Amino acid sequence: MVEAKDPGDEVQPPTKVAVIGGGCAGMTAAFELTRPELGGRYRVTVYQMGFRLGGKGASGRGEHGRVEEHGLHLWMGYYENAFRLMRDCYAERLELDPDRPALRFEDAFSPAHFNGAMDLAANGEWLPWKVDFPAMPGLPGDPNPPKLDIPTYLIHAARLLRTLLTTLSGVDDAKAEPVRPRAQPSEGELTELLKRLTQLGAFAGLGAAVEATRWLELVLGALPEYPQSLIARLLDAVSELAQTELRRLTEANHELRRLWEIAELILATIRGCVRFRLVFDPRGFDAIDDYDCREWLALNGASQGAIDSAFIRALYDLAFAYEGGDEKRPAIAAGSALRGAFRAFFSYRGAFFWRMNAGMGDIVFAPLYEVLCRRGVRFEFFHKLTNVGLSEPGAASAHVRELEFDVQAHTLSGGEYEPLCSVKGLPCWPARPLFEQLVGGAELEALGIDFETQSDRRACERKLLRVGVDFDFAVLSVGLGVLRSVCGSILERDERYRNMLEHVKSVPTQAFQLWLDKDLWELGGGSRPINLSGYVEPFDTLADMTHLIPKEDWARPPKLLAYFCNVLRDTADPRDGRYDTEEFLARERSRVRQHCVDFLSRDAAALWPASRVAGGFDWSALSSDAKLEGPARFSSQYWTANVRPSDRYSQALPGSTRFRISPLDQSYDNLTLAGDYTNCSLNMGCVEAAVMSGMLAAHALSGFPALANIVGYDHP
Repeated sequence: MVEAKDPGDEVQPPTKVAVIGGGCAGMTAAFELTRPELGGRYRVTVYQMGFRLGGKGASGRGEHGRVEEHGLHLWMGYYENAFRLMRDCYAERLELDPDRPALRFEDAFSPAHFNGAMDLAANGEWLPWKVDFPAMPGLPGDPNPPKLDIPTYLIHAARLLRTLLTTLSGVDDAKAEPVRPRAQPSEGELTELLKRLTQLGAFAGLGAAVEATRWLELVLGALPEYPQSLIARLLDAVSELAQTELRRLTEANHELRRLWEIAELILATIRGCVRFRLVFDPRGFDAIDDYDCREWLALNGASQGAIDSAFIRALYDLAFAYEGGDEKRPAIAAGSALRGAFRAFFSYRGAFFWRMNAGMGDIVFAPLYEVLCRRGVRFEFFHKLTNVGLSEPGAASAHVRELEFDVQAHTLSGGEYEPLCSVKGLPCWPARPLFEQLVGGAELEALGIDFETQSDRRACERKLLRVGVDFDFAVLSVGLGVLRSVCGSILERDERYRNMLEHVKSVPTQAFQLWLDKDLWELGGGSRPINLSGYVEPFDTLADMTHLIPKEDWARPPKLLAYFCNVLRDTADPRDGRYDTEEFLARERSRVRQHCVDFLSRDAAALWPASRVAGGFDWSALSSDAKLEGPARFSSQYWTANVRPSDRYSQALPGSTRFRISPLDQSYDNLTLAGDYTNCSLNMGCVEAAVMSGMLAAHALSGFPALANIVGYDHP
């Protein structure tokens, strides 16, 4: 797809690129295609439905300047490409306007070291498992990123296993005097070790298991040189030694039980990687994506207790890994889950999680918008794509011939819509359109027009873009759920696109935010802000976001801000094309509100014990300007049902990876896809996957960035 250049041409007109959709993937593609290194070779126009950028990461400022998010957004310390993008963006914005406040990357993100999962004890009691993740050297996006390959992951896993077993044994590993293997033990030495451990049996104890993990680490560093059966015997020996010693100890000690569950999962993971020969398979982790993660772990020796552990529940919860939004149908592709978990735990830099210090729209999309505007990128807001028209069958090359849009509104000035507002000097996206800029704005506002609804065909103009005139290339970065309604010609001809929409699923999500007049200590929740997952439905994941209150504009600031999110049970078939009508959206929003009230009434006490009063939740703790009492007071808070096609979360279900289409696919000469549902090698619904996909889309058009410079891109 990279266009050929004639060395004899001194000056060529810029290639016109239409980027459709302003989420993470689309904005990344626009950013990469307009980097100064490319010398202005591409003239980019971003076409965006409605009034704001962001896709699933969009946020807006509502009443009191409060941040209203699509959901709970935390960045992970392994998001190397996403952080590099933002660091470059902030540096460029600061260079262009050094005297402007709030422009430094260092002020945009804060480390979040204190995290946890809710552990369900045998007696049915929910117990928070809280962990301080250590700060690691460097920052995400620094040069020289960590090595990301399966052999390196396995060595890290063996080291962690040794640390866990050392902790469980109570032995000071530094003072122990074990029989140490030489740098790389021979098969004979390894066989001799196994013979000795077998003879000792239960008398060997945990100390022997710890010592065996030292050998395991060396063996995993030189896998091709050892028979698979010998490595399997070593893993079995470690597992049997530890289980014999720990079975009694972990029954009554929750902390020891949790550590042993993690150790079990690591043993199963290493065993599975060896058994399935993932180190030697060119598909890497994708080779096991037909299995569900729990299924694969059980197949490789993990007990039911480990599979049902808080850690695994949190893994599924954070990935919204429930088919159809049904908590009784957990499902995530094993390879995708392992790749994400390995990167999260063994390659993070700085902090495990990073919090944004304002809304995601303010921290991510406002800076990208401003920098891209200064580079000359045009933004056409209120442009909703309705059809991607292909060349006629039998044409010399298959390509996109035209793009059809509904223009939802015109500006009074006839120029570009100016989308940002200011809250305490920070450029932000409003939660509602700036109707004063629009033709007939007062009437549109009175009608309650929703410009972010795909199925609404009200428009003041139909616009047709033609290839060779209005655009040369198209980057299609709309949500997965939108493709079905805009790609009719492609779906009619292309079985691969039909298969992708059939097998790569998305799921609706739900979220709410609480502003409270009691702080964490007053509610009995401890003294430190924490991110928690693995809790009960309908809201299994939460984060304390109180640090955002000073970024909002309250006359009397609340004391606590908490975000909650979860999947939402699907009640509509995406194929019927009618699941974002006004009636449907209103019904789903009402359903989510009831979920919120029920959750607070029934389940908040395990998180905030002092929030329980006679009759349920202490509704008076909610900040509100309205004179409301009881559950009615919840109406002053913010909640959302993310059920629109563009809002649904992209899942990584078992058996779906092979149906993802890569942004590098060249089936259509002038079209590339970009989104976290494409085959970008990370293949998870997250910011990093979307950014990687946008980088791949830019590479498909320009050859830039080099694939080797996309951190973690490990496909051939």
